[in-house]
Amino acid sequence: MRSNKKVGKRQKIFVGIDVHSKSWDVTCVTHKGYCRSFNQSPSAEALIAFLRKEFPEAEYHAVYESGFTGFSTYYALTGVGIHTIVTNAADVPTTQKEQLLKIDRRDSRKLAESLRSGELNGIHVRPVEDLDDRSLVRIRKIFKREEAATKVRIRHLLHSNGVEVPEQYTRRWTLAFTAWLRNEARLLGPSRNSLLILLDHLEVLHREVLAAGRAVLRMIRSEKYAGLLCRLMTVPGIGINFAVVLLTEIGDFNRFPNERAFACALGLIPMCHDSGENVSHGKKIFRGNRMIGSMMIEAAWRAVAKDAALNAYHQNAACV
Repeated sequence: MRSNKKVGKRQKIFVGIDVHSKSWDVTCVTHKGYCRSFNQSPSAEALIAFLRKEFPEAEYHAVYESGFTGFSTYYALTGVGIHTIVTNAADVPTTQKEQLLKIDRRDSRKLAESLRSGELNGIHVRPVEDLDDRSLVRIRKIFKREEAATKVRIRHLLHSNGVEVPEQYTRRWTLAFTAWLRNEARLLGPSRNSLLILLDHLEVLHREVLAAGRAVLRMIRSEKYAGLLCRLMTVPGIGINFAVVLLTEIGDFNRFPNERAFACALGLIPMCHDSGENVSHGKKIFRGNRMIGSMMIEAAWRAVAKDAALNAYHQNAACV
């Protein structure tokens, strides 16, 4: 370890942070070889106070792995003047020994040294004012998934109890079907507590879905989204639901230099193994935005069915 007196003005200090809920393991390194590791409270203010004391007038650069804290640590660090990137944990160079002997202090030093050598790329961080819109759309999707799962549980309960559902209720779930379940459906046992509890839970979920849907509707009618939404929906295969997801998940489409970079962000490029004379391609990569990736595939099939030019291109590509 070298003295910090060798750290000059405006020199860059590279800070690796292993983030935990109750503490941070931090390592500071410089181009001249100085290294300092310590444990501190999870506070950006405490970190900047240490850096300004130990390395006054230096330029601070920090990195941490994406995880349960989301981007809150990023906003806190940048708010106190630390240039920060958030990196995917899978992109941090590591060895088998480091994987077998995982130590928080070693992880923070590895992050700092990788940042110093320029080996890390930061993931895209959305502006703080866009985060709630994205969370709202995601929450609505979660509520709808839970509502559908509860309906499946109710139908399974009916089937396991030998309840015959009238023909008019077998295709769609209607208010009349819910009323029939509450008033007329009978299970094998004398009580119907399990069915009534599921129905009460379904009503709560339905109200939450409606409330989230109304909030999303107000959001997309705002000046921020209305024009962009209309333009996206002119693309064959993209409906209002997918357009809303694209706007809230992607944000600025101009950050992608080309269509391949966009496809890579969605995880819609094939895996590749190139060794010597053997080149093989596998299924699509597991990284990427899973929410958009699956919806993009569905939208592509709809676009092929609706647009004659796309259909012709698809047929030609399938024949190659």
